[in-house]
Amino acid sequence: MEKEEKKNITIADVAEALGVSRTTVSRAISGKGRIGKETRDRVLAYIEEHDYKPNVIAKGLAQSKTYNLCVVMPGEYDVVDLAFFQECLFGIQEIAGMMEYDLLLSICKSNDISPLERIVANRKVDGVLLMRTFVKDTQIEFLLEKELPFVTIGSSDYEGVVSVDHNHRSACRELTSIILMKQMNKIALIGGDEGYMVNRSRLGGFKEAHEKMGRKSDDALLFLNLDNNIMVDKKVDEILNQGADCILCMDDAVCSRVLKKLREKHVKVPDDIRVASFYNSTVLENNVPTITSLSFDAKEIGMVACRLLLDMIEGLTVEQKTLLSYEVVLKESTE
Repeated sequence: MEKEEKKNITIADVAEALGVSRTTVSRAISGKGRIGKETRDRVLAYIEEHDYKPNVIAKGLAQSKTYNLCVVMPGEYDVVDLAFFQECLFGIQEIAGMMEYDLLLSICKSNDISPLERIVANRKVDGVLLMRTFVKDTQIEFLLEKELPFVTIGSSDYEGVVSVDHNHRSACRELTSIILMKQMNKIALIGGDEGYMVNRSRLGGFKEAHEKMGRKSDDALLFLNLDNNIMVDKKVDEILNQGADCILCMDDAVCSRVLKKLREKHVKVPDDIRVASFYNSTVLENNVPTITSLSFDAKEIGMVACRLLLDMIEGLTVEQKTLLSYEVVLKESTE
């Protein structure tokens, strides 16, 4: 005789067996609402005995939750940024999955957050994770107004915002200090949009390193807000004409383009000029010579941010600002 297949019982089954309403069962499961201790104990004992596991939809209805999180990815990014976003998402998914949450991915441009507004208006999620922060951030302003739990992956100056970031300022200060101690006096800094909080932090660390050593960074060698390869190529020419000792790049995307331009001009690294990046990724791994850079754990930041968001959703108090560690990786390009 075949073994009888175990039936998945429902809230209705529990209610009928115990002679109570479905609402009473839901309140016992969620721990919310007015229900006597004896009745709650009866319900919980019954569902434990019969191995009742509420599905996510039923559980969500009982607790007024969707069991969805929204992850907002920026619409403007370089192809090399995808490696960071991917690893970060792996970290978020690992924690969300453990807590039976699903992810909704929303892609928002800096001047158009309508996809996020639509998700929030339709009450599709219990919380939001922002994967990039801006000095002037309409995403943050919107979420603060809606009073929806959210965590930023990246620093923020907005009051009351919970953020997780790598300590970019300290990391860039340390790497710049090392370069200065190697007797490189003319250091150029080349990078992207100063409207990104991460770039502002990196610039701050660069300048602090000079101040700490009683020196002043050369404004004539600061080239920021470069938003395309043509602009980067032009600034590399200027840097070479000024006789710089080293080019510090804000990130791996800029560094990759700088290295390409130097190869085209037959400028050797590190013999003719040294190069380092404030962010490392697989893009720079196979470069010859190897590139001095800063290494950050993208998966870790996703995991930490997701844990904080889930704690907030549960009403727990969390740290407003969390800074994660980094590693300075010295390689051939600055020898």
